[in-house]
Amino acid sequence: MSDSYKTLQKPSPEILYKEKKSKFFGYAFPISSEDEVKPILDILTKQHPSANHICYAWQLGVELVRYRANDDGEPNNSAGMPIYGQIQSFEITDVLVAVVRYFGGVKLGVGGLIQAYRETAKLALEASSIVECIQYVKMSLYFEYASMNKVMRIVKQHKIRVLSQKMELSCELGISVQKSTAEEVKQLFQELPGIKII
Repeated sequence: MSDSYKTLQKPSPEILYKEKKSKFFGYAFPISSEDEVKPILDILTKQHPSANHICYAWQLGVELVRYRANDDGEPNNSAGMPIYGQIQSFEITDVLVAVVRYFGGVKLGVGGLIQAYRETAKLALEASSIVECIQYVKMSLYFEYASMNKVMRIVKQHKIRVLSQKMELSCELGISVQKSTAEEVKQLFQELPGIKII
């Protein structure tokens, strides 16, 4: 199981792709929830008041992946899905890619649209700073003060990050571990008597 995934460090610069007098502006944004999509699209609508279409695709999550692709009035699957295809081929997540189109008077046909939206999305992602992130899991340990040394020995040996601690007669420790080692760490603490890990 991999505990790393790729996403964007920051929004991409605006890129421009031209095809038979139509202009396509491409953008890529890092997002952490679906709620962020509409405000970003609203900003693009304000920036491009006379645009004909703002098509987009987004993906969120690592194991449980959610995505949406929107053609915004272009022929079915000619814009949103080609954009989403680029998100998949770059193997990134937690991202929104939007393409703003100004119609230039020459019809591109479905094939031409697919090609133009795909290429614009690709250029926007190529212009982005893509970073690798590690997935962490948070856990809480509950134990009596007498077990403190044993617990802290494991924490030090395995370089476990401590997020919070409450040291009284009954102690509580909030820790963070890489997702791929979570089960192993859990096992280590469960082997100690009188320790509860959640």
